[in-house]
Amino acid sequence: SQVNFEEESQNPPAVGHWKPLMPSKGDKEEPESGCQDAGGVPEAQSTEQLNVSRLRSSSVEIREKGSEFLRDELHKAQKELKLKDKECERLSKVREQLEQELEELTASLFEEAHKMVREANTKQAAAEKQLREARGKIDMLQAEVTALKTLVITSTPSSPNRELHPQLQSPSKGGFRKGHGRNKSTSSAMVSAASQNLAPEPGSRECKEVDSILFAEFQAWKESPTLDKSCPFLDRIYREDVGPCLDFTKQELSELVRVAVEQNTLTIEPVASQTVPVGKVAAEDCGGPKKCALSGLPRTCKHRIMLGDSGSYYYISPSCRARITAVCNFFTYIRYIQQGLVRQDVELMYWEVMRLRREMSLAKLGFYPSEM
Repeated sequence: SQVNFEEESQNPPAVGHWKPLMPSKGDKEEPESGCQDAGGVPEAQSTEQLNVSRLRSSSVEIREKGSEFLRDELHKAQKELKLKDKECERLSKVREQLEQELEELTASLFEEAHKMVREANTKQAAAEKQLREARGKIDMLQAEVTALKTLVITSTPSSPNRELHPQLQSPSKGGFRKGHGRNKSTSSAMVSAASQNLAPEPGSRECKEVDSILFAEFQAWKESPTLDKSCPFLDRIYREDVGPCLDFTKQELSELVRVAVEQNTLTIEPVASQTVPVGKVAAEDCGGPKKCALSGLPRTCKHRIMLGDSGSYYYISPSCRARITAVCNFFTYIRYIQQGLVRQDVELMYWEVMRLRREMSLAKLGFYPSEM
């Protein structure tokens, strides 16, 4: 009886078989254990097939939803990329427009500056002419006053001057006069005094004629502007103007000045604006306020130059400063032409170059403005 009880406890009675809703792969492969009735086997198989079909349908649905989500994200990314491309294109157009406006503004400012300089020079010439005319009128008026004083002094009550008082002349000599007549002696005295004080003013009109060789060389250089002095245009100017203008007594310093002018590293400043540097170079090399470093002559030096960043200053006379300034003005203008900042007719640019060459020629001959 005890053995039977143990067997019954080890094999409990089968009330019913429970199947999971989603069986695993192991459940499909392993055979079912336990007691089943004959009608339960087909029902378990149909339930398992139903669960598999549900799993397949759910995986297909998840895959479709995932692909739809990815398509939406792709469309959004493409739209954002198109917007960014449009924004980049718009910004590039804005940048090009700003660069063009900046270039046009620079060119217009340069032209306006040259126009203002020309107008200032024209006004200065007109003012100088008016000053000369005013001085001539003053001299003439002073001569008239001197002549009138002479006539008044020579006329006294005891012996009046009959030319100054025509009413005292006899009718046979003086005759009857109507209106106001100017005394001939006064006029002659004023004319003679004026002729002594005034000199005829030469004509100020200037005639110009384009030299065909120089103009052809400038046109060839203008097509491809360069600072290479081997081209015919610059080679001629170096030989005829730049070289003689920067040819000073101190040859070594002259060569350094020429290189600094070509490289645009030369600085000119008034002597009174800065203190004198100490210990850079010897005093006899720098010159001084009373000695020019380029010519070596005793001259009053109002300016000094510095070559590059060397920190060494050289005192120069007004004549040397005028020569260096004339060459610097020429190089500045041709650099502006090379950079495309001068937008004028070729002939106008040619005459501006000729004007700068004339300034170099006058400077090398010793002519310079008094304010230097």
